[in-house]
Amino acid sequence: MAVRKLAPEEMQPDSFTFSSENMEFVAQQIAKYPPGRQASAVIPLLWRAQEQAGGWLPRKAIEKVAEVLDMPQIRVMEVATFYTMFNLEPVGKYFIQFCGTTPCVLRGAGDIKKVLESRVGEQNHVSADGTFSWLEVECLGACCNAPMVQINDDYYEDLTAENFEKLLDDLAAGRPVKKGSQIGRRSSEPLDDVKTLTDPHLYDGSQIGAWRKRFEEEAAASATTGEAAAATASAPSTPKPAKPEAGRVIETEKANTPAKRAKEGEAPVSASERKEGSDGSKATAVEPRTENGAKPAPQSDKSYVATPSKPSEGRATADAPADKNNKS
Repeated sequence: MAVRKLAPEEMQPDSFTFSSENMEFVAQQIAKYPPGRQASAVIPLLWRAQEQAGGWLPRKAIEKVAEVLDMPQIRVMEVATFYTMFNLEPVGKYFIQFCGTTPCVLRGAGDIKKVLESRVGEQNHVSADGTFSWLEVECLGACCNAPMVQINDDYYEDLTAENFEKLLDDLAAGRPVKKGSQIGRRSSEPLDDVKTLTDPHLYDGSQIGAWRKRFEEEAAASATTGEAAAATASAPSTPKPAKPEAGRVIETEKANTPAKRAKEGEAPVSASERKEGSDGSKATAVEPRTENGAKPAPQSDKSYVATPSKPSEGRATADAPADKNNKS
């Protein structure tokens, strides 16, 4: 990107002050940010200053933005000179940005450029009556309808040398002009062979947007029905018990246990069970422990020497004097 500089001093106005309407805009932008962060509003303020100054940024306008935002002037200057959307020199009443990238060139942008050169002059040159100036820019993003130009804030697409000449004549004479495609194209759809979305009901509001009304009516009806059902609802007279699979633990008595027999009035222990319990032959034999019994062999032949854990037991401390006789 080429170095961008401010306009010569002879072109600079003596002063710049925001209008009362724009000062309200300035206050609104600053209020969007926390205290001390008002510098974040520098781009919208520069944009509004450019609009008030007639499409370009004088030095005094940049200084005024710095003053309003309590920023160093060099910081505001950095922003103004970096972004090419800020014009640093005077432009015409109608500032034309001509797209000269590949899609537009393939579609005839060279003819549009010749019209600009013959009608207005070279780039960055304001016509004698102050009406037009132009600049070649990179892609403006409307390649489907190439070639195209941006005039001030609006796009004009599907240009030819003839319809572009007429467009400039109408602008110079103050006549209303058609924005967008200049050959009747709608949006970026194919011009002559449209095969999709051809139903006219898609564009008359009978279908697109009608669904909202239907959903709102259904939601209102559902809410009314739900309130009525809630008002008439009552608890069941015979509630059903919870099912085991619902999480409740169901306890069942074990079959033929002493507790069950006692509960039923029978003897907890039957005679056969009592006789079986008194049979000594079924008792588990426990051998008595003797102190002199054989002991298992040790797992290792090595002796165990306890490591001293305190300095008093022989371990040197960190601050103890070194042993001069110990050379290990």
